[in-house]
Amino acid sequence: MTQTPAKPQMRHTEGQDEEKADNVALRSQWRRALRSFLHHKLAMTSLVVFVVISAAALLAPWIAPYGVNQLNLDSVSQSPSFESGHIFGTDKLGRDYFTRVLFGTQTSVQVALLVAVISTVVGSLVGAVSGFYGGVIDNILMRIVDFVVTLPFLAVVLVAAAFLGGGSPWAIAVILGLILWTTIARVVRGQCLSLREAEYVQAARVLGAGDVRIIFRHLIPNTIGPIIVNATLMVAQAILLESTLSFLGFGVEPPTPALGNLISDGQGSMLTQWWLVVMPGMVIVILSLAINFIGDGLRDALDPTASDGE
Repeated sequence: MTQTPAKPQMRHTEGQDEEKADNVALRSQWRRALRSFLHHKLAMTSLVVFVVISAAALLAPWIAPYGVNQLNLDSVSQSPSFESGHIFGTDKLGRDYFTRVLFGTQTSVQVALLVAVISTVVGSLVGAVSGFYGGVIDNILMRIVDFVVTLPFLAVVLVAAAFLGGGSPWAIAVILGLILWTTIARVVRGQCLSLREAEYVQAARVLGAGDVRIIFRHLIPNTIGPIIVNATLMVAQAILLESTLSFLGFGVEPPTPALGNLISDGQGSMLTQWWLVVMPGMVIVILSLAINFIGDGLRDALDPTASDGE
């Protein structure tokens, strides 16, 4: 009896071998990237600073020395002092400013992280689909990107906030996330336009892999480096934007403290009570610089042309 050749099984085995080799190469690349990042002193120092500040902010309900809105009329407008127990001073109602800056940082960091997640997910999906299919789909999605970019930022935030319950940190995060995804979409699209012609993508097509599997199994994982870098930098951008909106009165509204509205509250007495502006402003600057340095370190580490010593 003539036996039929086992070609399909051999083909399946070859596909499995290629996938295993791809996984080994990817793990090796991530080990090299991690090693490079750990040797980037400025990025590591910035990461420690960001983690410490963020952890202190997130643990504010447990480590803050006073209540966020606790009044103390015996300690009104005190300058920063360790002896008084108010290391960031107090405001005109006697509220401890260190406590308020902690809670304000908590709000700003939470908003920024949520903005980064939303914009990264939306931008990555749009960019991957656009780059993978090309043609009409690419043109439609890129015109949508161009439309979002040309929208007047402040007007959109005001209208969207009115519909989503303006003043809520979560509403502000959703609004910013649905506006700021365009940069990541363009980066991912550019990567996918070249990756869709790669040999391993063509091999996956031959083996019968569907479009969804190719996008999520091959394209997005191989653009994860630029995605991580842009998502990191998005956190810094979101902190600055949220603080600006809150300062102008279009972002997080009192009584919820945010770094921007703390600066806004203190600007009227800046010459006599400088700490009301300097302390929250200093936190914004430190967080923004730290995140940008972390992004620089990640960019160096995830760049395949960079050496391990960088």
